[in-house]
Formats: sequence, C-alpha cells, structure tokens
Amino acid sequence: MKNLTPFFISCLLVFGAAACQNPAKTSADAPNDANKTVSQTEAPSVEATQAAKEDAQSETRRRQLNADIKAREERNNVTGGDTDRAVGDLKSQVRSKLEANIPNGNLAVDATEDGTVTVTGTVAVQDQLAKIEPLSKEIKGVKQVINKATVVKK
Repeated sequence: MKNLTPFFISCLLVFGAAACQNPAKTSADAPNDANKTVSQTEAPSVEATQAAKEDAQSETRRRQLNADIKAREERNNVTGGDTDRAVGDLKSQVRSKLEANIPNGNLAVDATEDGTVTVTGTVAVQDQLAKIEPLSKEIKGVKQVINKATVVKK
C-alpha cells in the first residue's frame, strides 16, 4: 500500500496537468474590437451555413420544437404553472412556436404581465403573417396578440 500511494498521487498530478493544457475560453478571450472583421478561416463556409439553415427550418426540427412546446405546456398544467406565467416564459414560448412554424421569419416577441404579446419583424409571405396570432394564442397565458409584423417586399 505504501508503494501504491505515491503512484496514485503522481498519476493524479499528471492527469491534472494534462487537463489544464487547454483552458476554457471566456469573454476575457474575446476580441476587444467589436468592429473587427472575422477572417475567412474563422468564418463558417457558405455550405455549412446553408446546411445549418436548412436543418433549422426542416420539418423534423419543426416537429421537435412543437413537441418541446407541448411537453412544456403539459408540465405547466401538472404543476399549476399555467395560471400565472412569467413574462420571460411567454416571450420564449411564443418565439419558439413562431420560429418552428414560420420559416424564414425575422420576428421579435415582447410580452406583458397581463398576457399581451407583441410580435414585430418581417415574414416572407402574407400567409405567414396571418399565422402569427393563432400560433401565439396556442401558448397558455397569451390573452391578446398585437401583430406589428410586416411582409418583406421582394
């Protein structure tokens, strides 16, 4: 046992030293100049960006988001959280619902204590504009929807 103790301690020290080789990046590592342009090697490729966009707007992703929203609503019903909703929860849930069901939309959501939700931004077509209010009202706690979004002119 006396021979194993120094062995374990040295293994622990070697492991600790190896783990400290790549420190975590924090905001202190961020560039100080917000106007600095990202070099071509740092920026994602056009193909990677397009693939990520298509994945975010895919039918599978839309179903996942709607399932997450439904599960969250069911949890709220069980815990009694459906009566008094925090403003942040309303904003987040309405934004998720709209992102999942209105592809290519550029929408912002704000909410108030009384359950009023204001949606601003742009959508691609008139049909998407008409979906904003009914989709928003699917979220429990939303009493009124003020739709200030517009259709992008092409």
